[in-house]
Amino acid sequence: MFTSVARWTVRNRWPVVGTWVVALVGCIILAGMFGGDSITNFADDDRTESGRALATLNAADGGSAADEARVVVATAPSVPGGVRNPVVRAEVEALRERITAIDPDTGMVDLYTRGISPDTAISSDGTVGYTTLTVPAESDSERSRLVAEIKATTEEFDAPDTRVNFAGDWFADEAPAGLGEAVGLGLAMIILLIAFGTLVAAGLPLLTALFGVGVGASILMLLQNVVDTPNFAVSLTVMLGIGVGIDYALLILTRFRAALADGADVPDAVVASMDTAGRAVAFAGATVTIAIAGLLTQGGVIGPTMTLAGCAGVLAVMLAAITLLPALLAIIGTRVNRLAIPGLRTRPGADGAVAQRWSRVVQRHPWGGVLVALAILIVLSIPVLDLRLGFGDAGNRSAEDTTRIAYDDLARGFGDGANGPLFLVTELPEGAGVAQLEDLADRLDATSGVAEVSPPIPLGSVDGNPVAMLSVTPTTGPQELATLDLVHHIRDTIVPQSDLPVELTGVAVGSNDFAELTLDRLPLMIAVVLICSFLLLALAFRSLVIPTKAIVMNLLSLGAAFGVIVAVFQWGWGMEFVGVGKVGPTEAWVPIVLFAVAFGLAMDYEVFLVSRIRERFLATGDPTTSVTEGLAKTARVITAAAAIMVCVFASFVFFDDRGLKAMGLGLATAVFIDATIVRMLLVPATMEILGRYNWYWPKWLEWVPSLDSTHRSDSDAETSPEPTVSTSR
Repeated sequence: MFTSVARWTVRNRWPVVGTWVVALVGCIILAGMFGGDSITNFADDDRTESGRALATLNAADGGSAADEARVVVATAPSVPGGVRNPVVRAEVEALRERITAIDPDTGMVDLYTRGISPDTAISSDGTVGYTTLTVPAESDSERSRLVAEIKATTEEFDAPDTRVNFAGDWFADEAPAGLGEAVGLGLAMIILLIAFGTLVAAGLPLLTALFGVGVGASILMLLQNVVDTPNFAVSLTVMLGIGVGIDYALLILTRFRAALADGADVPDAVVASMDTAGRAVAFAGATVTIAIAGLLTQGGVIGPTMTLAGCAGVLAVMLAAITLLPALLAIIGTRVNRLAIPGLRTRPGADGAVAQRWSRVVQRHPWGGVLVALAILIVLSIPVLDLRLGFGDAGNRSAEDTTRIAYDDLARGFGDGANGPLFLVTELPEGAGVAQLEDLADRLDATSGVAEVSPPIPLGSVDGNPVAMLSVTPTTGPQELATLDLVHHIRDTIVPQSDLPVELTGVAVGSNDFAELTLDRLPLMIAVVLICSFLLLALAFRSLVIPTKAIVMNLLSLGAAFGVIVAVFQWGWGMEFVGVGKVGPTEAWVPIVLFAVAFGLAMDYEVFLVSRIRERFLATGDPTTSVTEGLAKTARVITAAAAIMVCVFASFVFFDDRGLKAMGLGLATAVFIDATIVRMLLVPATMEILGRYNWYWPKWLEWVPSLDSTHRSDSDAETSPEPTVSTSR
């Protein structure tokens, strides 16, 4: 099939390129005109207690206290009366008028209103006060516009020695748009120039990836009309698509240049590259897609949205690599080696003498190689034992960020727990009154870890049932482990003593619930991904040993990647280099997305390397030389491909979102470990130990259809029969 498609693409190269140009331009125009807006909302999940309680609060017109932003006013100790100073009060009230005038639904509660509502408060020393700010919006872009206007009108605030800041994720400062993508692309281009030594060859993978990413991201934006996606979904599509797309094109282009160097004419070189590297790319793309599709097992918001974001980028760039790139190669032909960079020119089809020597060293001491690799991976994985899922709070952000300043001011005025109060919500049954919450409030007030408990607060009604709540301020911040312990204690011990149906919500509660839900579904996701990957690799290589070994190795490299994340984000090792303000839990969505993406990418390198080894094994029947030659032929390209991915994913640290930082660091670490310790040490060592058993395929499975990802040339088939696996090496 690949041969036929490649020959058809060569014959119709101009129409193929024209089709891609039309598709790219058309998709971008359609996305610009009809693309939907992202909607970021992880809290509203009716599968969790916090999600249901929040829905009840919103229905009873009390949700603003739990999930909206705050305006935090802080004065210097020298200001008489603090925030109650007449000048400060006049400026705050003027700010409130300007904010409420921005949009009919935008509201700011009067800071100086006296009552029992947790919407406002002034600290005991009078230097800090906060009030609730409601910024309703149906999409992220609409809310961002309102936030920008609110921030702008705050610049008119002019009270001496007084500052106004905002608490709430939507008010967090953002890095310049496109900074991370630009850094990633720039580093990728430098590596491509080093790898190929010519501008033409270096530009082709980048061009192919950009075409695929443009189409994939545009399709995702159109799908946002029917599927709610978070605001970082498109960024994930772009960054993942760039990394994968450049790698896929890099592999095909390398085989094309090698074929030209061996004397093949342009059409035959295109066909040869697609019949070898093209096959590997197709199978690699399939494994990544299957791994990412495993996210569907998570359900809720994260499952389908992250699946769409990942698959949109991967499938689009894979299609570009196996259709657009061969058409471009057929047009450019031998000019692919034009515009050489002095001092960087590389010889196409180089045999990789260094990699050959390294492979022989590893194969002479295979058990030593296995032990060294396992020791490194196990040591790097040790921090995983301390993995804690949740969500970081504003205290993690830069000290100049308005949300970080607000966080610190709230902590100074009311204690750390003021940044994440807990809300106990109940629909009062028939005959019950708000007073019945007083006993519960008294028990909570006497509980260790509780700083303050509000009186019972009556709200509206839901389906005719009156709703009331208690606001509980912990002594510790929202991301602290002690706060989560308090949540569990209230749920397991305090609430059951009440006769009322009470549910908890709030920032800390929602984070904990989402983390627990993620962990509950993680085993199912892992099982689905592993089974599907095993089946695909087994069919691709006609082997039961190769997929088993690949899965074990990939899990080891993933463990090391998770270990690095824990060491940086939870232990604080080197956190200043990635722009993290303080230690905290690992963002709950990161492990599931990282597992799916990194596992799929690790399978990419497995397919690329083992496909080349299998080619040589089918040609020679020698398990030892096939490993040596396969590693020599792929070492340079895998190193370049991995370096590109590491740079692209490492550029995630330029994003402000803590989860994206962790995601980027984890992916960069996983790819680096996989391309070095696993592919260059563990794979050749274990393949040498197993010998012909690498290709074990029982006779009772001969009926299974072949999806062989490798290709034997006619000359190979004529000179070497199909090797068989015996019971001895």
